[in-house]
Order: sequence, then C-alpha cells, then structure tokens
Amino acid sequence: MKSHQAAAAGIALVPEDRRIIAGLTVEENLQLAQIAPPKGWSLDRIYDLFPRLGERRKQEGVTLSGGEQQMLAIARALARDIKVLLLDEPYEGLAPVIVQEIAKTLGVIRDQGITTVIVEQNAVAALKLADRAVILDTGSVVFDGSAAEVLENSDLRAQYLAI
Repeated sequence: MKSHQAAAAGIALVPEDRRIIAGLTVEENLQLAQIAPPKGWSLDRIYDLFPRLGERRKQEGVTLSGGEQQMLAIARALARDIKVLLLDEPYEGLAPVIVQEIAKTLGVIRDQGITTVIVEQNAVAALKLADRAVILDTGSVVFDGSAAEVLENSDLRAQYLAI
C-alpha cells in the first residue's frame, strides 16, 4: 500500500525517526498534515491534548526536545482523519517522565476509538497501555493474547522480554 493510499484509508504512521520537517514551525508541520482532506483534529484540540506544542507553536519543529518532537509526530497523525495509528518505538530515547506523558496521551487517543498499534522495546510501558500483546521471536509469533497475561506471567516475561 502506498502512503497516500494508507492516508486515504485512515491509517497513520509515526515512524521511529519522527520525520519532523526542517524549516517549518510546529504549527506549519500540523497545517501541512491537513493540506488535503479529510482533516482530523483541529489545532485547538491538538493543543489541548499537547499543551507544550501550543506553547511552542511558532518554534521550528526540529529544535524541540525529543519528547516534544514525538508529541508533534503524534499530533501530525491526529491532524488527519485517522482510524488506525501505527507507532514505531514511540518511547525510544525519552526520559521516563516523558514516556509516562506520552503513554497517558496514547490512552486518551485509544479512548477516542482510534486503534493503536505499538512496536516498542520498552515492553512494560507498552503492555500497561495495551489490551493485546503479540510477541515475535525471530519472525514467528510465540504469544498472541492479552497484555495482562504477559504482565502476569513471569516465565513468559523472563523468556521473551528479559523482565
């Protein structure tokens, strides 16, 4: 599926490298996401969810901290009318307090009815947010069930998650 087809189908990807567009402010990055219909969340709604972005709306996006850039990447996805949000390593390189803030935000997004798929090395943080968990080992599915099952099963955690 090509990226424009995915966007038209309501699928948004927040890649590991965030892909913030250099030379554009926070607000311009968000407006660019809304250049073609269908538009998603309004800027006011995005700034309500991410107050830091509202405070920095005139700042160049690439000069934000790593956590703020992650917020901007997620916000840019929400600026489109999406049904599925795909996140690749959303917690990578972020301070624990920022991970908690992003996790709280992802919970709000989930509560809005947006299906969220997270690929994440920080398994505990992702599992606390997730309803379902799939564990892959060398490309094969070794577990497919509830996230609670993984959190409660010490053998499974020790064998596949090193926790």
